[in-house]
Amino acid sequence: MRSTSFDVAVLETCVSAAVAAPSIHNSQPWRFRLDPETVTFDVRAAPGGGLRHTDAEGRALHLSVGACVLNLRVAMVHFGWDPVTHLLPRPEEPDLLASVRPTAPGPGDPRGGDIDLYEAVWRRHSSRFPFSDRPIPSSLRFELAAAAAAEGASLCFPEHGETARLLALTADGEQRNRLDADRSAESRRWVRGDPYAASDTGLPGAALGPQDTRERLPMRDFTAQRRPDRLPARVYETTPVIAVLSTEHDRRADWLRAGQALEHVLLVATARGLRASLLHQAMEWSDLRDSVTPGSGHAHMLVRLGYGPEGLATPRRTAHTVLDAGAASR
Repeated sequence: MRSTSFDVAVLETCVSAAVAAPSIHNSQPWRFRLDPETVTFDVRAAPGGGLRHTDAEGRALHLSVGACVLNLRVAMVHFGWDPVTHLLPRPEEPDLLASVRPTAPGPGDPRGGDIDLYEAVWRRHSSRFPFSDRPIPSSLRFELAAAAAAEGASLCFPEHGETARLLALTADGEQRNRLDADRSAESRRWVRGDPYAASDTGLPGAALGPQDTRERLPMRDFTAQRRPDRLPARVYETTPVIAVLSTEHDRRADWLRAGQALEHVLLVATARGLRASLLHQAMEWSDLRDSVTPGSGHAHMLVRLGYGPEGLATPRRTAHTVLDAGAASR
């Protein structure tokens, strides 16, 4: 679909696609501005958009913004443009995390593949529900790894013993989060208890999902209370499939690359009929995160993948609320 011009409708649709990206606690820590002269999107960290206790160094914020940048790129490709992306384009402006400019496409398919990732942008939702034990084909695992590699990251699928070790680290992180008064209070603030209350951020109670009856899969308990009336326990898959997303280095630009890689993986998974949820608890404690990849590389996320029910949509800010006030009117 080629747009004849980058008009207001295309602008707002691209921003809406970017906003559909996942973010830690659905905090949506991003803001956008379009430079009308260069037709370049500036993607910035939202003022006060980070989690003070859970994400003190801002790594998860960068991952979230990286994911929204990937969606913005996918939307531009859908409208017939070839996006040119620069990470941390102006070091003197630390809140400016990326710039994305649509340019005329060169020869060939700008998608670089046979999947319409744009459609998957709108269908991707984290599923915190039990998956089946249906195996994921090797060919699909390779495809997901290639999606991460295309963004400068690595995605590997550990064997059963290593998966058990990673889940144990995740359980340790989950327990630490529940016992830490500041982190548990911060987590609870993002849970929307009233399903009828108007909110464009945070997590409705219905989207949180249950806990694992056998406590083998440490699903995040956002309430930090393990209340059975809110999170009824269910039996989860016997052989969880966990993928480790990592980068060679651990700088801010690497965090943004990891976020783009994460969303690329999630969109390919969605297009291929897989569900996914994110196990981030171990990443929130430096010693546990270091233990995830004891050799080379720096872990950013554990991605749980499988076949199962769709996740529930969580609220999103509108394009108007995240765009610079004058950007859409020029």
